[in-house]
Amino acid sequence: MPHNWIYKINESNSRIHKEDVIKQALEAANLGASDAQNFLYCVWHAYNPFQIFNVKQVPTTNGIVGAANDFNLFFQLLKDLHNRSITGNNARSYIEHVSMTFDSDLWNDLLRPTLIKDLRIGATIKTFNKILKNTKYEIPVFECQLASDSKNHQKKLIGKKIIEPKLDGVRALAIIDRTFPSAVDNIQIYSRNGKLLKNFPHIEEQLARCFRMGSGTEQWFDNKFDKFVIDGEIVSENFQALMKQTQRKTNIDTSDSVYTIFDVIPYEHFNRGKWSVPQFRRSNEWLGALRDRINNECPSLHVIEGVMVDLDTAEGWSQMEEFGKSQVEMGYEGIMIKDIDAPYRCKRGTAWLKWKPSITVDLTLIDMEEGTGRNAGRLGALVCEGTDDGKLIKVNVGSGLTDEQRESFWEQRENLKGFIVEVKADAITQNQDGTYSLRFPRFERFRGFEVGEKL
Repeated sequence: MPHNWIYKINESNSRIHKEDVIKQALEAANLGASDAQNFLYCVWHAYNPFQIFNVKQVPTTNGIVGAANDFNLFFQLLKDLHNRSITGNNARSYIEHVSMTFDSDLWNDLLRPTLIKDLRIGATIKTFNKILKNTKYEIPVFECQLASDSKNHQKKLIGKKIIEPKLDGVRALAIIDRTFPSAVDNIQIYSRNGKLLKNFPHIEEQLARCFRMGSGTEQWFDNKFDKFVIDGEIVSENFQALMKQTQRKTNIDTSDSVYTIFDVIPYEHFNRGKWSVPQFRRSNEWLGALRDRINNECPSLHVIEGVMVDLDTAEGWSQMEEFGKSQVEMGYEGIMIKDIDAPYRCKRGTAWLKWKPSITVDLTLIDMEEGTGRNAGRLGALVCEGTDDGKLIKVNVGSGLTDEQRESFWEQRENLKGFIVEVKADAITQNQDGTYSLRFPRFERFRGFEVGEKL
């Protein structure tokens, strides 16, 4: 039976074991074994980020054996739920009906988990696709455009660019299907990794209202693009609190969060991984035409407005530097630098470059923590503490250390306590308890040759 593959893959937490079971399932499926084929089809539906079934509660069954176990019926159910041919009470009733036509073990351990998209087998899409690549069972991967660090691509800092603030929030991509204009359920918000973000109903409601048919958007969104992807970042005044609320299942309060929109892509092109329309048109002609209305009418949505600069001129560089400085002073991470002629590509590239300032802070080494994994038996992190600009900073610094330093410092750990450490970071951040930490701290150097010395 197909669910036996679930039991087999869960026999060990070893990735190698799981890959071996997936390989066995694929070999069996290629030889025509229906149990393996149905298992892999269920995996495809459960892991596929684009397959949404819009169900939250799916019943379990007890004691059913010798049932029809018609997988054609089950896969048609998945299709109907995804296409929203059945919804609401009709969907719940039909799911319950279908559940009674399968053996309880099969339904509870494979089919129900497929519907709720949680097979609980400790394997990732990457693990499956390592074995299933280039087969009909290969699972689609959710990808979006990602930025590169401008420090590594100085030669790309030429020509005309759009510069925008670099936001400190949760990257969010909203898939909007306007063929269902009144249904908030047809707004799906994903993280950059394809994880469904369910804790922002106020943002979903405003997206549904602002982008519904007849709302004034259709003159800029051609009818063939009634399904499209909005790319942006969900931000809040407190990043750490936002992250906690994003992952909560109870006592959720994300009402102060705002969805800042910076790009738009037709769904079919997003699925293909590229849209050739250049950045300038996407930012100015598409989103620019909607900016004022959305920013005025939708308090939880904000369409970002960038600044055009020409980096072939001294004036352009001066504008960018002044803009970057002002954005950091306003509390942003830095700035984004976008090529006005570049298409949208669902991968990391140089069309978007990020520029972030770095700071250095001198802190006192108060302890050392042993590492784990490859760093077991040597230094894992420096435990540092100190005051900068009146802020008490406590931080563990585990980056920026060479293997030689990890071994040498660990051997001298008792003698190094109290030394001053120069730490590089992106910014000072505030913890919920009122203390301060550093964003992405990296070890630079010791500042002296004895305790408390700063050179």
